[in-house]
Amino acid sequence: MINSGDTAWVLTSTALVMLMTPGLALFYGGLVRRKNVLSTIMHSVFILALVSVTWVLFGFTLAFGKDVNGWGIIGGLDYIGLHGVGKEPLAQYAPNIPGSAYMAFQMMFAVITPALITGAFAERKRFKAFVLFSLLWTLLVYSPIAHWVWGEGGWLRGLGAIDFAGGTVVHISSGVAALVAALVLGPRVRRESERFEPHDVRLTVIGAGLLWFGWFGFNGGSALAANGTAANAFVVTNTAAGMAALTWITVSWLHKGTPSVVGAVAGGVAGLVAITPASGFVDPSAAIIIGFAAGATCYGAILLRERLKIDDALDVWAVHGVGGTLGAILTGVFAVAAVGGASGLIDGNAGQVGKQLVAVGATWIYSGIATFAIL
Repeated sequence: MINSGDTAWVLTSTALVMLMTPGLALFYGGLVRRKNVLSTIMHSVFILALVSVTWVLFGFTLAFGKDVNGWGIIGGLDYIGLHGVGKEPLAQYAPNIPGSAYMAFQMMFAVITPALITGAFAERKRFKAFVLFSLLWTLLVYSPIAHWVWGEGGWLRGLGAIDFAGGTVVHISSGVAALVAALVLGPRVRRESERFEPHDVRLTVIGAGLLWFGWFGFNGGSALAANGTAANAFVVTNTAAGMAALTWITVSWLHKGTPSVVGAVAGGVAGLVAITPASGFVDPSAAIIIGFAAGATCYGAILLRERLKIDDALDVWAVHGVGGTLGAILTGVFAVAAVGGASGLIDGNAGQVGKQLVAVGATWIYSGIATFAIL
């Protein structure tokens, strides 16, 4: 039976997640040099349009169609062009909302994931190459990984790996792809006197605010119902983001001698990334620990990236790749059955950590190799 309250919440969450991509455009746009603002914003705007079409035609069925040959690798063509996806629920995924609502919610995840990657190659990629890369990456990397983790018959889902809202599917896949893109394309070219300074931090702060706001739909909406799980995801999302922002500010203050507003919003995003896979499985006290770990670890990842002289322009790998990896592993540590029905290490199920490590490793390897091949 379709529940009108659940449907309303999922549709609202879909709109919140959609807003995150324009928010990302502003977040990235403020961080680049003035001459590259519009091209950087255009990346996110174009992907919003592109994936809105490709997801309807092919992406959704590859991710959530019936598993092909029982291998757990890719979905079949049952839902090509959204055939059979409409008013009736897709019972295997969300029996209480229309199938079209579930599809639209998942579409917004598919939109923002390749948009995240664009921060790695900001200021140095031809638009034609970007278009082709985005199309191929969405279909050949995002959809298969989504099927592994969330699709009916997906092999990681069958293994028992848990990912509430996209730590592996969204953040690790895009973060690893960003690292590969930065390595393949090489560093940006600049004059000796030129520095890569943010041209308008105000845009970045506005974009971060929209991301934080939309993340309540990102995580809370993943409950696919207006219930206690959604409420818990809402609370732990905000808690982890706040703790990570405080941690990043403190660490950077000690390191550089001054607090930074860019560091504050970057820390908040790192916390949001890390809590994403755990948001339906952990309580607020665990969210504080995850937020602290994310703020410190992602800041350290940026220092490592700088030492290695890798020009990931907007630190997508350090925040999303490292933050998503940390969050996925800590989900296996702090998940408690009383919150989301899955037990982790502290709840007596040490084996969950191993399952999370398998999911993390598989996502790193596949996203890295496939992204390199596409590039």
